[in-house]
Amino acid sequence: MSRALKWTLALIGCLIAPLSFADAAFPAKAITVFVPFPPGGSTDRVARLITQKLSENTGQPVVVQNRPGAAGAIAAQAVLAQPADGYSVFVGHVGTHAIDPHLNVQVAFDANRDFRPVTSFFSFHSILVVPASLPANNVKELIALAKSRQGGLTFASQGTGTAGHFLGEMLQRVTGAPMVHVPMKGAAQAVTETVGGRIDVLFSSYISAQAFLKEGRLKALAYAGPKRSSMLPDVPTLAELGIRDVEYDQWFGFFVPVKVPDAIVQRLNAELVRAARSPEVTASVGGQDAHIVTSTPDEMARQIATDHRRYGEIVKRLGSQVR
Repeated sequence: MSRALKWTLALIGCLIAPLSFADAAFPAKAITVFVPFPPGGSTDRVARLITQKLSENTGQPVVVQNRPGAAGAIAAQAVLAQPADGYSVFVGHVGTHAIDPHLNVQVAFDANRDFRPVTSFFSFHSILVVPASLPANNVKELIALAKSRQGGLTFASQGTGTAGHFLGEMLQRVTGAPMVHVPMKGAAQAVTETVGGRIDVLFSSYISAQAFLKEGRLKALAYAGPKRSSMLPDVPTLAELGIRDVEYDQWFGFFVPVKVPDAIVQRLNAELVRAARSPEVTASVGGQDAHIVTSTPDEMARQIATDHRRYGEIVKRLGSQVR
């Protein structure tokens, strides 16, 4: 072997070794998780449960930063502005990765091009709720009320492109009930405005609405899932009422920029799955009509591809457009 070749191989080894060591030592400093919703909503609550456990398990600080708005773009761009080293994590969901690409949502990032999945972490189905003051005690009455009012009813969402938005659009197109979309800055604001009677209809997670349901300040009219909720067994599914295709499995996942090395993605996956599957987290989430659902990066990529096709067909069939 020539001296020049030996020197070249030695130089390559020096360049590679620090990277391998850094991968093996991950995490060696604080991790920041960017949540595209304000504090207090279901996503924020579950993310904080998991990140607290992640910090305990790794011995490193894990900071949650809430960057709501712009269909997730603010949080996404905050992550993309950081080095692709695994220390900045984006919380994405079925909306950002499988639905928004089919809608006229204008965002300055491509969720499936700019990010790679690490693991899913929880999912839930939504409840159709209305304020206690609204003169409708079931879905049939709600539809009749919407058709009787000039301009119809208002429906809130947790933001453009979220579950509440998509379900509201689906409901009005399937039933013919006229409704006007009012996007909010997250679940907490959407619930507050509905409880106050300033909004007529909302598709909400049980986590966000439970306190107001128990107090009687919100009425649950239907469940947008394949079977009734264990938390609200007396509330019928929309399918039971003859309203088909208004169903939405709202899942959430952790993502990192696409250039993050494989070794770090695998390490993050192992630690996040471990944290999400801890008894403390699963017990807390399970008691709130949600489910911890974890995956490998490849499994999550396949789920995104499947949902992208499925919801694309629904959007095309229903003609749903962001307003």
